[in-house]
Amino acid sequence: MFSQNRKIEPAAPTPVPPIPRNGSTPLISSGAILSSGVSITGSVKFKTEMVIDGNVEGSIDSAGRLTVGKNAHIRAEISTRSVVVHGIVEGNITAGERCELRSGCTLRGDIEAPQLVVNEDTTFIGSAKIAATQDKLFGAQAA
Repeated sequence: MFSQNRKIEPAAPTPVPPIPRNGSTPLISSGAILSSGVSITGSVKFKTEMVIDGNVEGSIDSAGRLTVGKNAHIRAEISTRSVVVHGIVEGNITAGERCELRSGCTLRGDIEAPQLVVNEDTTFIGSAKIAATQDKLFGAQAA
């Protein structure tokens, strides 16, 4: 019944995401994905992580991490813990920890964040307020 001559089968290989044909780096995420070609009008809320590569008009609110893909066109007020922009954003960004504007992106709006990273070849039309803490964000109340 219990033999010491058991056959051990190799584990299945971990799937590798396909490389896009357009030469871009694939966006790997463990959270939700709004694909290119999908449009949302209204309020987008999520908990941990989201990649948006489509169109959003309205507002985006989260205590998590947002990645705006290269194909994304966002017309919204964004309030998140952190945001990385690869595409187009028209609206203000408030980040509790960090805002990153990657090469080739366009932002028309203001930024408020403790950390701001701006790569070369970025279009940014607006103002930036870099503050050490974000007391008003995510439940922290001043006494």
